[in-house]
Amino acid sequence: MGIVAGLDSSSAFTRIVVCDTDTGAVLRQGYAPHPVEAKSHEVDPQVWLLSLGEAAAGGLLEGVQAIGVSAQQHGLVPLDRQGNLVGPALVGNDKRAQVAAADLIDALGSRSAWAEAVGSVPQASQPVAKLRWLAKHEPDAAARITALLQPHDWLVWQLLGRPARRTTDRGAASGTGYWSAATGSYRPDLVELALGHQAAVPEVLGPSDAAGTTPEGLLISAGTGETMAAAFGLGVSTGDVVVSLGASGSVMGVHHEALTDPTGMITSFADATGMHLPVVHTLNAVRALRGTAELLGVDDLGALSALALTSTPGASGLVLLPYLEGERTPQLPHTAGTLSGLRRESMKREHLARAAFEGMLCSLADAMDVLRDRGVEVRRVFLLGAAAELPAVQAAAPAIFGAQVVVPQPADYAAVGAARQAAWALGVSEGTLGPQAPPAWQGAAAQILEPGDDLPVGQAVRKQYSAIRDQIHPGAFGSSS
Repeated sequence: MGIVAGLDSSSAFTRIVVCDTDTGAVLRQGYAPHPVEAKSHEVDPQVWLLSLGEAAAGGLLEGVQAIGVSAQQHGLVPLDRQGNLVGPALVGNDKRAQVAAADLIDALGSRSAWAEAVGSVPQASQPVAKLRWLAKHEPDAAARITALLQPHDWLVWQLLGRPARRTTDRGAASGTGYWSAATGSYRPDLVELALGHQAAVPEVLGPSDAAGTTPEGLLISAGTGETMAAAFGLGVSTGDVVVSLGASGSVMGVHHEALTDPTGMITSFADATGMHLPVVHTLNAVRALRGTAELLGVDDLGALSALALTSTPGASGLVLLPYLEGERTPQLPHTAGTLSGLRRESMKREHLARAAFEGMLCSLADAMDVLRDRGVEVRRVFLLGAAAELPAVQAAAPAIFGAQVVVPQPADYAAVGAARQAAWALGVSEGTLGPQAPPAWQGAAAQILEPGDDLPVGQAVRKQYSAIRDQIHPGAFGSSS
């Protein structure tokens, strides 16, 4: 039996799991928060190392043979010619580059040109937009940048003692805005378009490759971004779709090829296994539930869920289009939410509560259909986020999505995925695993929900929702879902 570790350096904390290489069983765990300042949009990367050291204290890594690193995505760590930081890391929650992202779209000609080039359209969170922002607002700092890393790249580089070779993986690279998951190559012209000059980018490693070995003999795997590590930790495969319920929402499939979407609704990420993770985002998910709870004077989402379940499917004809912050899928950035179907009999608190849950889920089902329409198979849906535990969500989701719903038990899936990657790289180095055969760890423990006899009811709810959506926003998806 071997022992490996996976660490997840998120925006707020570092989690470490130590796992058995054969089964994936978690043997030990460590945790440390990041300092408060590490939660801002500009962060000194050294705090990530300090948090890592604190999480690994007390001999947590004793006997570990390999480490995998997962970290927050879309961060930019700019380096100068000596490998020193040009300034703080700009992390994913930095929204200052919204105008810079729009400038880049115009500079290349269109959204479709970007989608064709790198599988995504520039967003404020992406490193390519951050480079444009730096070039415009901090030109002296931008001029000193000679190398570009992301958080997981930088942590791997530090663990290996800052070697001359800098590395990344397909998953993290696919979120930069200057690497294409379809071609597996960088677009240095887009780096120059954003920054104003060329800069070195890290070598992209394969899923089972090792980034290197520490002087103490500890193998460090390629590492990856949090999304890709969590997918690997969950054990998703072709036919699985992951729906994340945060304030905003996302629907991510597993597919055999990168998808090019000229509308920009699909972002083509690469995964941590050699496959692809096409993602569709919505701007509104749990925020619609919270807004409804506030409107109704309900204390929390649990109480809102209980209230919704006293209504019936279809909410007595009440339909909420939950586009409270505008919407990204469909592309309606300047719209607002709509409440339709108000009649005397529907003007009750429980019907509005039910309409909020159904509107959120129907909006995510619309996003799922964007993937289905491009050939992504949907056999089962992994539902993530605290709201996935709400009874009203679990009661309606299988029938509205038209698929089996899996609600995994809470766990550190990104850290587990990083550990699984470390076990893979270790097995390849020892000759016990092949580069195409990741370790067969047991999948996530989960609650399984079937649509069953409720499927026709769920599809009727979707039809009601789609009719209102197409009436209020005709042509939003080109045709009815």
